[in-house]
Amino acid sequence: MLDFFTDLDTQLMLFLNGWHTPYWDNFMWLYSSRWIWLPFYAAFVFVILRNFKWRVSALIFVAIFLTIFFADQITATLLRPMFHRLRPCNLDNPLSQFIHVVANDRGGAYGFPSAHAANAFGFAFFIHYLFRRSSLSLLLFAWALMMCYTRIYLGRHYPGDLLAGAMVGFVSASLSYCMFRYVAGSQKHKKLHRQSIPPYFLLLTLLTFFILSFFYPY
Repeated sequence: MLDFFTDLDTQLMLFLNGWHTPYWDNFMWLYSSRWIWLPFYAAFVFVILRNFKWRVSALIFVAIFLTIFFADQITATLLRPMFHRLRPCNLDNPLSQFIHVVANDRGGAYGFPSAHAANAFGFAFFIHYLFRRSSLSLLLFAWALMMCYTRIYLGRHYPGDLLAGAMVGFVSASLSYCMFRYVAGSQKHKKLHRQSIPPYFLLLTLLTFFILSFFYPY
């Protein structure tokens, strides 16, 4: 059974990684970058500060930090050394000769589970728990899924790595949110403004990426 799922994971990796063009090389590299999303995260900082009292906002920021910290440590420090699953693009992996790699960047040795997937889904789940806005949640989960696909496109992860990472992100966000609710349960929340989070914010962000990716030198 394990061999069946491993083979399926490999075949799906080769299928999804095989769709590439110079334009999408630029786009996926840009989208997968961590620092390019700082303005995106800053917008959520503004929204949180606008909607909650400062004490509650501080607790939210601590909870988000713990979500990312748990996700990062569980994937990179705990599970990767345990499973030792080589990345598809790692030169020691026989599969690497069939993998499309952008800018000859192959990352570290091991990729199970994916920290990118854990962090992205951890953030998405926490914001979903916090605001309970269906439009925002759907867009955030779409953003996280796209982040996962970039990791396959760049040759860094198998789909199974990403699925495991998303599960780690879900658990990390759930635990952090439960702790936040326990500590902040007695706090009075300010009423949310209906237009506090523009539902098309992420779509505009993605449109910006489409434009920037024409000129971004990976």
